[in-house]
Amino acid sequence: MMNDPNEITFRKSVDLMFDRATATMDLPLGLAEQIRSCNSVYQVQFGVKLGDSYEVFTGWRAVHSEHILPVKGGIRYADFANQDEVEALAALMSYKCAIVMIPFGGSKGALKIDPRQYSEKDLEKITRRFAQELAKRDLIHPSLNVPAPDMGTGEREMGWISDTYQSLFPGQANGMGCVTGKPVHLGGINGRVEATGRGVQFGLREYFRHPDDIARARLDGSLEGKRIIVQGLGNVGYHAAKFLSEEDGAKITGIIERDGAISSADGLDVEAVKAHIATNHGVKGFPGADYTGNGPAMLEAECDILIPAAMEGVISLQNAAKIQAPLIAEAANGPVTYAADEILREKGTVIIPDAYLNAGGVTVSYFEWVKNLARIRFGYLERRNEERRGQMLVEALEKMLNTTVPQEIRDQLTTGSDELALVRSGLDDTMRNAYNNIRDIFNAREKVVDLRTAAFVCGIERIAKRYESMGI
Repeated sequence: MMNDPNEITFRKSVDLMFDRATATMDLPLGLAEQIRSCNSVYQVQFGVKLGDSYEVFTGWRAVHSEHILPVKGGIRYADFANQDEVEALAALMSYKCAIVMIPFGGSKGALKIDPRQYSEKDLEKITRRFAQELAKRDLIHPSLNVPAPDMGTGEREMGWISDTYQSLFPGQANGMGCVTGKPVHLGGINGRVEATGRGVQFGLREYFRHPDDIARARLDGSLEGKRIIVQGLGNVGYHAAKFLSEEDGAKITGIIERDGAISSADGLDVEAVKAHIATNHGVKGFPGADYTGNGPAMLEAECDILIPAAMEGVISLQNAAKIQAPLIAEAANGPVTYAADEILREKGTVIIPDAYLNAGGVTVSYFEWVKNLARIRFGYLERRNEERRGQMLVEALEKMLNTTVPQEIRDQLTTGSDELALVRSGLDDTMRNAYNNIRDIFNAREKVVDLRTAAFVCGIERIAKRYESMGI
């Protein structure tokens, strides 16, 4: 979060990044302002009886752009939530969906609450009441506005919201699609929980497929052996760190949490750190690692890749000049302020922007929404057919070559794609295509100064074309 009085607001920061992109484009007069404007923001206040007394809660749902429906965006629970933040996040959602070509407009919601201060029973009452307030205004609706998890919420809360909506509208055939990020047994999709972190992994993999891009960050080689510092081991940071270390051979040399930070030159065991946090409510005391109570200082430590994966504004005017990482992968929304972005670019730091790299969640949410509307799981019709085709191929190879196909290869060829495999394949394809569209803009247009500007140009152009074709 931004505490420097010299820093502008999160919403203004997003708008300035938008303006920097549109300055390189030739849009019809007034269209940029139309795209940038937040269409509507609703604030709701409602009381919930908890025990013997009532407590009043404040929540928001912002709808940034309805150039295509439904609009999409998470609901976060945080005691620091405010309308400015919600509007900024809704705007980012519009651009993000356009960048990865997911057919949603942008929206976002928040409830001003610290969920850790309430029992599960009370939190359920609060969530269901909030869902009722939003549903009355069509701010939860499978065809108009589809929420998802965000900071402080997860499968549990989405399950409560889904059940509340379907209880209010039992005749809605597509009611299950009113929200995504649900538990699989309540209409969710395999791979959604890990989706944003997996998208970070796929985005970094694609970046490291391009030698020119790697060299621009003063790095070389592959992800293997790269030293990574992760800020925030929540859902996104945990999965990104886990996959990058276990599957790509990267070393997680630093982890920053609320109570401080730990580091190890030999690399940290992400699963062990996660288990330690669950037991001890922080990283302090994790064996075999150096600890500091000054977590933000770890952002300035030497590493190859810095992954801010928690909240906005953690890299600001206060610390931008001290950041040593040559490559920043924005797994969170808005972790780098506009002013810090300018400083880092002048230093030559490469930033893979949030509007692209954070899109794994909404991509897999789209898959879940499509699944709910189709009322059939992915892989249901084709999996066994793929297995039979694979078996026929193995048998043909063995007959033609008069040999036995090794069991490992046989298993690979004769296993049909289940839902999780198809979700990961679709997410990988989405992240690859989107990055290449961004880098093509960056490399082809002299006025586009970095990957963030290129990403914004990519998204804005697609939204602009839709407005123009609508005659608006």
